[in-house]
Amino acid sequence: MDADVLIIGAGPAGSLAGSMLKKRGYRVVILEKEQFPRFSIGESLLPQCMPFLEDAELLAAVEAEGFQFKNGAAFSHAGKLTEFDFTQKFTPGWGTTFQVPRARFDQILAETTAKSGVPIHYRHSISAADFDTPGCVRLTSVDAEGVKREWTASLVLDASGFGRVLPRLLNLETPSSLPPRLGLFTHIEDRIDTPDYDRNKILIAIHPKHHEVWYWLIPFSNGRSSLGVVMPQGFLEDRTGTPLEVLRELAFEEPRLAELLQQARFDTPANHIGGYSANVTHLQGPGFVLLGNAGEFLDPVFSSGVTIALKSASLAVPLVDRQLRGLPVDWQTDYEQALRRGIDVFRAYVTAWYDGSFQRIIFEERQLASIKAMICSILAGYAWDDTNPMTQRCTKKIEAIAELCPLL
Repeated sequence: MDADVLIIGAGPAGSLAGSMLKKRGYRVVILEKEQFPRFSIGESLLPQCMPFLEDAELLAAVEAEGFQFKNGAAFSHAGKLTEFDFTQKFTPGWGTTFQVPRARFDQILAETTAKSGVPIHYRHSISAADFDTPGCVRLTSVDAEGVKREWTASLVLDASGFGRVLPRLLNLETPSSLPPRLGLFTHIEDRIDTPDYDRNKILIAIHPKHHEVWYWLIPFSNGRSSLGVVMPQGFLEDRTGTPLEVLRELAFEEPRLAELLQQARFDTPANHIGGYSANVTHLQGPGFVLLGNAGEFLDPVFSSGVTIALKSASLAVPLVDRQLRGLPVDWQTDYEQALRRGIDVFRAYVTAWYDGSFQRIIFEERQLASIKAMICSILAGYAWDDTNPMTQRCTKKIEAIAELCPLL
């Protein structure tokens, strides 16, 4: 066989899994469709990411890069501003992290993984997958020159992100429970000199007239920022202009962004992504495991994508180890159910964000410090903390608390 484990995708989940499996002595090969560095959204990490990077011995390389420090999140709506300091969360553990241009962040993870002895083959697209032979899976790749090659291994981890290679090839895709939305985004030279602006926090702002339309402003350490807006499908039907012009127009409709970005240079074309929420019938099967966005992607509002990706890899690797050593593995319980437990927590809060109930909680000035600390843990990525009361029966608890909060 070419490897013990083949990994599709060299993004955060693929690199983390590759590094961890290499540490355990396995032969790993990563097949990546793109050539790194390459652009990706999902630039504001959550503190829950840090222990995963640390365990895989990837954190030191990330810390050495000088990325923008992040210690929380700020929320803005119609002149109201509130902040969550992640160091004041309910759950023990990391309370700080980084805001990262993903092109560079993903490249660092991939390069560090490659240096550990994991070969990464870039510009290799997967055209076929064969799981018919027990104990031996076959992938067919096509490189940049159109040359086909067959790869064999005992197991395949799909970390292809939005490419969703195996879900498409194996017909695993199923409609998401979340309605389709559109994201419009770019990078800008922000030129922010407002005294009360905190570059250590992501800013999430809500449109003053449309609560289901929200913005992100993610500052980087080089004076630039990621700026994006998320809206229902069809929201832009009456807007004219280029995507960048529309994004700028929308940004200046929000008072806090208009104040912060009055000197900004919108110097990069805007891009968009639509219908991004995705789900699958199952996250694992004979010979394969789906990691991160390849399995399910919710919504960018709470920056959960990279966290879920890294969590999935950290859950999968010990089970891969057991399986390759011939020990019994309960993938349904120890991987699928375990991963979905936190995803379902995020989903409850995403749903409540868009129906407005969680927004009311966010801006409640009389909020109990204990409740805020519990919510802060979830915003910091600790959705798998079963000791946090706000991860249990989430929907009912959000509804109950929101009823005590005034309408925005």
